Amino acid sequence: MSGNRLGITISTKLGGSVIRNRIRRRYKEIYRLNEANLLAGYDIVLVARMQSRLAQYRELESSILALFGKLGIMTSGSNKRNMGGNATGVIT
Repeated sequence: MSGNRLGITISTKLGGSVIRNRIRRRYKEIYRLNEANLLAGYDIVLVARMQSRLAQYRELESSILALFGKLGIMTSGSNKRNMGGNATGVIT
């Protein structure tokens, strides 16, 4: 496999279609902007949690990038910032 595949799952419990699509668009944009910094060949699945509804874009971004770093799928030459977040993907 030459690149990564991204899957995003968002339960209807999180809200209506407008809210779910907003979260999906944010996740896709975070991935798109950081795709070059990820190692290739992974299937990545992001599962949105209830805290995603109220989180600001920067909070989502820092949590997702922290997870990618913790999983070891960020390239060694990427601009790694201390993003915070935790390994479960739940934004606190």
